[in-house]
Amino acid sequence: MNYKNLIWKKLSSHYLHKGPWATLRSDRCEMPSGHIVEDYYVLEYNNWVNAVAITEDNKILMVHQYRHAAGIVSLEIPGGVIDEGESAEQAIRRELLEETGYQFDDFELLCTIYANPSTANNHTTCYLAKGGKKVQEQHLDEQEELIVETYTIDEVKQLLADNKIAQALHCTGLFYALMKLGV
Repeated sequence: MNYKNLIWKKLSSHYLHKGPWATLRSDRCEMPSGHIVEDYYVLEYNNWVNAVAITEDNKILMVHQYRHAAGIVSLEIPGGVIDEGESAEQAIRRELLEETGYQFDDFELLCTIYANPSTANNHTTCYLAKGGKKVQEQHLDEQEELIVETYTIDEVKQLLADNKIAQALHCTGLFYALMKLGV
């Protein structure tokens, strides 16, 4: 099957808003059928990275962080934005150190996923990090306030089963990691 026959042709594009966290553009597109889509709105974000981070004593690092758009304190795996010029692995090494104070040397790519490919252009790269050692205190960004906790693998599995982890991208990374670990 030739799936390339499904690809739309972008005829024009203009920006409606450019901001530090999100950019909104409107594309004019032609579908393979010839139908013209006048205003297809696309949210542009930087790519993200996260990790299921397992410490040297076999605990998974999790963070509690307030998420304003949803109005919730969310239990998540550590991660963040990939900065300009960084590779995904460089970004997750930095994010783990900044958010948790743990350093990791053993990284394995789990997956690359899209939060919502119909309206957003970015992706998240998920890693499994093992053997983490606490080497420093947190160095959080100005808009970050988070609490780090450790959980056993069984506790994380129960949190997932009880729907206590609301961030879909982080649930996905956890499910991939648990499959990889065979637990």
